[in-house]
Amino acid sequence: MANEDKVLEALLKEDRTFPPPAYFIEKALVKDTSLYEEAKKDREAFWAKQAENIDWFQKWDKVLDTSNAPFFKWFVNGKLNVSYNCIDRHLNTWRRTKAAIIWEGEPGDDRVLTYQDLYREVTRCANVLKELGVRRGDRVTIYLPMIPELPIAMLACARIGAPHSVVFGGFSAESLRDRINDCQAKLVITADGGWRRGGIVPLKKNCDDALAECPSVEKVLMVKRTGQDVNFVQGRDYWWHEMMARAPIGCEPEHMDAEDMLYILYTSGTTGKPKGVVHTTGGYLVGVSTTHRMIFDIKDDDIYWCTADIGWVTGHSYIVYGPLANGCTTVMYEGSPDWPERDRFWAIVEKYRVNILYTAPTAIRAFMKWGTEWPGRRDLSSLRLLGTVGEPINPEAWMWYYKYIGNERCPIVDTWWQTETGMILISPLPGVTTLKPGSATIPFPGVEAAVVDNTGKDVPLGSGGYLVLKSPWPAMLRTIYGDPDRYVAQYWSRFENMYFTGDGARWDEDGYFWIMGRVDDVINVSGHRLGTMEIESALVDHPAVAEAAVIGKAHEVKGQAVSAFVTLKEGFQGTPQLIEELKAHVVKKIGALARPEDIFFTAELPKTRSGKIMRRLLRDIAEGRVLGDTTTLADPSVVAQIKQQYESQES
Repeated sequence: MANEDKVLEALLKEDRTFPPPAYFIEKALVKDTSLYEEAKKDREAFWAKQAENIDWFQKWDKVLDTSNAPFFKWFVNGKLNVSYNCIDRHLNTWRRTKAAIIWEGEPGDDRVLTYQDLYREVTRCANVLKELGVRRGDRVTIYLPMIPELPIAMLACARIGAPHSVVFGGFSAESLRDRINDCQAKLVITADGGWRRGGIVPLKKNCDDALAECPSVEKVLMVKRTGQDVNFVQGRDYWWHEMMARAPIGCEPEHMDAEDMLYILYTSGTTGKPKGVVHTTGGYLVGVSTTHRMIFDIKDDDIYWCTADIGWVTGHSYIVYGPLANGCTTVMYEGSPDWPERDRFWAIVEKYRVNILYTAPTAIRAFMKWGTEWPGRRDLSSLRLLGTVGEPINPEAWMWYYKYIGNERCPIVDTWWQTETGMILISPLPGVTTLKPGSATIPFPGVEAAVVDNTGKDVPLGSGGYLVLKSPWPAMLRTIYGDPDRYVAQYWSRFENMYFTGDGARWDEDGYFWIMGRVDDVINVSGHRLGTMEIESALVDHPAVAEAAVIGKAHEVKGQAVSAFVTLKEGFQGTPQLIEELKAHVVKKIGALARPEDIFFTAELPKTRSGKIMRRLLRDIAEGRVLGDTTTLADPSVVAQIKQQYESQES
């Protein structure tokens, strides 16, 4: 396009502000700006100080090595073990008998594992892995539901120095096969099945189908979760419970180099060859434990619940490694938020007296659509802090979350980060930062983010552009597994000496960051480059709208016109009058430039299993193209329904 290099235009204005409540500041872990000043003065010294909060077998020689940029190294020659830091170091303290994991299964069964229990299970599992031939450096693929055996397996791999690759339990046999083959896994850990909305996800069957084309896999370790009959291959398959029953307790942790690989995680939504993001040991653990402790204001008696699936990076960093390194109690839930009723999340908050809730804007918009009666049925008074993750949150969803879940007393930490970044990079600190609904606010201390134009120069405050990171951070990805050239090309070639996030953003007059969505999703209307997030936020601001996705559709005059796909809250009807009302609402909130050409009503939007809207498929529908890859969708049938609704509304 002629104006491809124009900077993103920032149109949406949000004036509401929420300073930290006095009661929160009084008890907050971080209550002033001194950390920001300390980190700005000497970033490496700041991170070295944070690294003292974890246990090292051997201290590092150098905090950061930039000699082979962009292949950076952190805590050079430091030796440690992540499993030791998440378990063993707590055993000589009062935390030995503290709940490490509180788990609830979808059918209502539950378990509590103390740090002592976790030590027993993890060391036994580590010995099972060794018995099955896994050695330091071997890759292990983990394909499990959200059950305690999943973090146990991850920590056991970390203990013996075997990098793990967790594959989300909703992925197909083909997706599993591609991920196994890319990392050449030696062992797969799976289950007979998992529970989802009262039905069984056939994990073992998917695994068997995948392994027909996975020559590197020698053994399969299988957890009995649902109890249904499954195929069992003698000599290859082993039952978890049988192996664990005879495995000894106690396994010395390997002394890992800070730069040894901890895990590979394949990013969702890609086509073609899977992209295996590599995270290493020392910097990653420093980054996730520090951000978890400060952003979530972690106290010793907190019950903390991140609702993500461990198959995504959010679960790795903020269900398993960050919380356990901090000696926190972390909640896990196996199933769906609407099973058996739409108040399941709130029932869990009430049951376990959850203090900190970290969830996705997608989930919040679903809760908005279902109505306030569901959270209203439960006692949510234990909550003191809320968080969001996964995508930008539109201001109205933020306000709903603040009002109906937090009862207007809980700060909200809106966090921006990526699979690749490993840790949260832009977020409020709840005892310090004045909040603005829809803004991730400012970079975490020790993180240098900026908004730049197409030449890499900072845009003025109040403007939009490309979100970049100007210096390395501890939990950053080190490469793409087996493909270092792709790592350089994808992240470090767009701007010199900067990591390009792929996101558009603006910073306002106060220096607050507003994430505007992927630059791939930019709409070019008459030479003006508009971010999708702002238009979607304006639509969701209307009282009838639960969720919206906008795309650019080819237009002979404007180049592209705005097309919007909208789901309504229960009780509202999609009428021609409402279409005109919504168009006028966008004009009022943003301006005539962003007025949608078309608005289509749909019951659902196409989303990946991590909750991200796949606008590419909506573009395919609107342009009448053959639909692209749908394998990463949570529900592929949604696309066919949208296509049918779109065509009938068009006609």
